Amino acid sequence: MSRPANQIRELNPQDFDRVIALWKKAGLHSLKPHGRDSRDSFEQQITSGISCVLGLEQGDHLIGVVTTSHDSRKGWINRLAIDPAERHKGWARALLSAAEEKLRSQEIRIIAALIEPGNEPSYHLFQSSGYIEFPGMRYLTKRESDDV
Repeated sequence: MSRPANQIRELNPQDFDRVIALWKKAGLHSLKPHGRDSRDSFEQQITSGISCVLGLEQGDHLIGVVTTSHDSRKGWINRLAIDPAERHKGWARALLSAAEEKLRSQEIRIIAALIEPGNEPSYHLFQSSGYIEFPGMRYLTKRESDDV
């Protein structure tokens, strides 16, 4: 029996539980379930038109997720996660390409990604896809709470 075909599609608020489960399974450390990763926040982000969550599915199984957002001049790719059982098969590269395509379709010509220290697989994926490290950049953040 052959495996179901893979497809990448824009996810919707009904996919919330599947996305959170995959992020947890993939070991995403920065989840904020009572803030920016709450069900309400997820729905607001998707329906805003500024953010998009793309999912890679194999049949009914969600095996990869990536988020995109932009400020009308610069796009961001975040939270690229692949089911650990499905890694090293090219799925991350396929999702990265789809995320770039989505941002380009929104007329975004500068695309950036933040990669946590120690996440060498993501660093190498982005680097091998043409992303360059911006020298001297410091990331600063101001948050209303630890959950955002």
